[in-house]
Amino acid sequence: MATARQKESVELLKAHGLSVTGGRKDILNLFLSRKGALAHADIEKKLGTLYDRVTIYRTLQSFVDKGLIHSIPTKDNSIRYALCKDECASGHHHDHHIHFVCKRCNHTYCLDEVATPSVKLPKGYTVNQVEMVVSGVCQSCQ
Repeated sequence: MATARQKESVELLKAHGLSVTGGRKDILNLFLSRKGALAHADIEKKLGTLYDRVTIYRTLQSFVDKGLIHSIPTKDNSIRYALCKDECASGHHHDHHIHFVCKRCNHTYCLDEVATPSVKLPKGYTVNQVEMVVSGVCQSCQ
């Protein structure tokens, strides 16, 4: 019998025009079960040897391309990923919020209730995306 989370993952995959495969369901379930962002290495660690690195990478990239997850830059030039909200779609991410990285537990959180400040650029420049990462100590680590 499928759990509510498993049903949700199947619905999300279908809603974003993705084929429902075991790998996609397993990776999406990880995102649905976690508050913060995940790195490729986190997914590898959680899923063990079920899927190889390339399969995980391709799955993450297809999720980004379809507006299911968004990428979060980090200081060390690695990438973390977090679930998008309803307003994201294929090729159009609308994740204009601040990302918070806890210096103690190293979790990355999307602070959806905090909008990124508007950036006024000189004439001739167009904003496509604003990425803001704030670091400090999260509520759990206080």
